[in-house]
Amino acid sequence: MIYLEKVSKRYPNNMLALNDVSFAINKGEFVSIVGHSGAGKSTILKMIIAEDAPTTGNVFFHSADIHRLNRRDTLDYRRRVGVIFQDGRLLPNKTAYENIAFAMEVAGCEEDEIEADVPGVLKLVGLQDKIWNFPHELSGGERQRIAIARAIINQPDLIIADEPTGNLDPINTVDIINILKKINEMGTTIILTTHNKNTVDALGKRVITLDSGKIMRDEKHGKYAL
Repeated sequence: MIYLEKVSKRYPNNMLALNDVSFAINKGEFVSIVGHSGAGKSTILKMIIAEDAPTTGNVFFHSADIHRLNRRDTLDYRRRVGVIFQDGRLLPNKTAYENIAFAMEVAGCEEDEIEADVPGVLKLVGLQDKIWNFPHELSGGERQRIAIARAIINQPDLIIADEPTGNLDPINTVDIINILKKINEMGTTIILTTHNKNTVDALGKRVITLDSGKIMRDEKHGKYAL
C-alpha cells in the first residue's frame, strides 16, 4: 500500500533527516514509528502525505509515485489519507459538527450526505452528545476525538496519527488508542508516531524504530526500545 524505496532527505542546511530508508506498509496494518526527537519520524510522515519530497528515492501509494502526481491527482490522493495531529487543529469558531462537515465540504460532498454521515461518526467516537459544542467547550480528550472523527469522515484508506496522545493524560490516551484500534479493525491502515512506551508495548503491533534518519529495527510484534 505504502512503500518507501531508498528514501533520503537532506535539507538546505545540509542536515540529513533520512538516510536510505526503505519499508512497505500493507493494507490493514497498524504500524508505530518511534524514535528520539530528530530521528526522522515527522519527515517520513511529510513524505507520505506529499507535504515534502525526498532528495533521492521514491514514495509509492499502491503503484503510484506520489511525488510525481499532477496537482489534481495529488489532491485526490490526499483525500484518501486522514491526518490526526497532536494539537487537533480544530477550527475554533466551528462546532464539532461543523468541523467534521467542513472536511466533507472540501471533498465535495452534498449537504444531505453530510447530514447523514456526521452524527454517525460522532457516535463512533462516543461524542454524539457534543455535536453542537465548540472546541473551547470540550476537554482535551474530546477535542482529539473530534479530530479523529474529522480524519475518518471521508473513509480514507490510511490514517496518519502524529503524536495524537502527546497532550493527553493516561486515561484519555487509552481512549484514543482504543478508537484507533477500532478503526483499524474496520480495515483502515494506521501509521502512529508516538513517544509513549506504554502505548506501543500494549498494542503489540509492528514497530519501526528510527535513529538519526535510519531504520534500526522493524519488528512485526515490536516493543518501544530506543
